[in-house]
Amino acid sequence: MFEKLALVALAGAAGTLARYWLSGVVYEVAGRDFPWGTAVVNILGCFLFGLVWELGGERMLLRTESRLVLLTGFMGAFTTFSTFIFESSAFLEDGRILPALANVGFQTVLGFAAMFGGLLLGRLL
Repeated sequence: MFEKLALVALAGAAGTLARYWLSGVVYEVAGRDFPWGTAVVNILGCFLFGLVWELGGERMLLRTESRLVLLTGFMGAFTTFSTFIFESSAFLEDGRILPALANVGFQTVLGFAAMFGGLLLGRLL
């Protein structure tokens, strides 16, 4: 049990660092007028979640424990629902309704598309 908790914690640390690095790169490239860093992380996270889920479920290419570590540890720390909601709320507090709706719609629609893309890729591998 301790080994499983340690692996989830290590994967969580790796997910946190990956999110920090990737969102920082995206913000440097795209600027900070829109939460592109959070969006890229969340959409990529949806894709990877679908891929790992499919590879571990139907395809049986990942053991249950590996899938737990990747999905709960890494993906749990990599994606950031609370930041997504915070940034959308900040737009609303500033009276910027269109960017708030765009952020919610953009990330939700592309998140679903990325999830199904990951599932499809997992089935094809």
